[in-house]
Amino acid sequence: MTDNQKHASSNPKRSSNLTRNEGRASRTAFTVLIGVLALVLGACSVDHSGQDSSKETIRIAYQSFPSGDLIVKNNRWLEDALPEYNVKWTKFDSGADINTAFIAGEIDFGAIGSSPVARGLSAPLNIPYQVAFVLDVAGDNEALVARNATGIKTVADLRGKKVATAFASTAHYSLLAALNQAGLSADDVQLVDLQPQASLAAWQRGDIDAVYTWLPTLDELRKDGTQLIASRELATAGKPTLDLGVVSTSFAKDHPEIVDTWRQVQARALTTIATDPNAAAEAVAAQLGASKEDAAAQLKQGVFLTPEQISSPEWLGTEGSPGNLAVNLQSAAQFLAEQKQIDSVPDLTVFQNALYVKGLPDVLDQ
Repeated sequence: MTDNQKHASSNPKRSSNLTRNEGRASRTAFTVLIGVLALVLGACSVDHSGQDSSKETIRIAYQSFPSGDLIVKNNRWLEDALPEYNVKWTKFDSGADINTAFIAGEIDFGAIGSSPVARGLSAPLNIPYQVAFVLDVAGDNEALVARNATGIKTVADLRGKKVATAFASTAHYSLLAALNQAGLSADDVQLVDLQPQASLAAWQRGDIDAVYTWLPTLDELRKDGTQLIASRELATAGKPTLDLGVVSTSFAKDHPEIVDTWRQVQARALTTIATDPNAAAEAVAAQLGASKEDAAAQLKQGVFLTPEQISSPEWLGTEGSPGNLAVNLQSAAQFLAEQKQIDSVPDLTVFQNALYVKGLPDVLDQ
């Protein structure tokens, strides 16, 4: 028995107060937990179509950027390949929200940018997930755009201006890199944390001067904005960003066969983008609510690897030989640490161990 328990047992009033205090603490903790989950769920929308309560459910987080992930979802390839499971797709607005959902244990797979993955694998988050696929390499599908009415023509002109981006996203990382390249820091501008659709609304009201974001919102901004720099240019300068497919480490351990199937349908989507762009555009258009022509134009702005490239030494690598993607992620973490976005940079082995290379390259054969 602890000292507190002894005092409580000898003092009925104190015991009653302790009980009430513990009750308040429990209610407070429960309220905080509900609040966190509400924030996560508030940032997403869930597709429950075709759910069968008698089946186990695979929970997938996706985002509305043009990619093979949308093709897989639209064509129901995973559902067809795994009829013994429910597949629940949940739409999120950013990688930061997906990280929060992984922490809460709400999802098994996620489509997320390399910058939030680097953050997620670093302290204090230390999220137990692994990179199992490269969805795309950011090209012209992420960019920094200034409103024409501001007269801003270069990144250097942003000094003192209001610049919006989704914090902890690849766009945020790229914005910091662009500022650094122009001799500016985050302190030289007024950074505003806005998700893509919210930034579009703020743009239309004239509340902000520039935005670093991604498609499809990016194309809306370009209509009356000036593009200052794109992620393709930053990649050439040594600051590449990617969209990655990650899987919960525990899920991968318990269900490696599902991870194999998921990777196979993602590889099929990349092949479709390369060999049947019309079918790819139709599927992406259906998911974005856009015309097929707009979807085709947006797909052309990204850089999509072949399945063979994904398992090459430059990217994921193979079993026993993790690829250079680990170095890329550590480099992103290094930059985030320099920008005081994370406390410290993990060892390279942390990122190498976070590459899910089981069965590569053969597992990607379709």
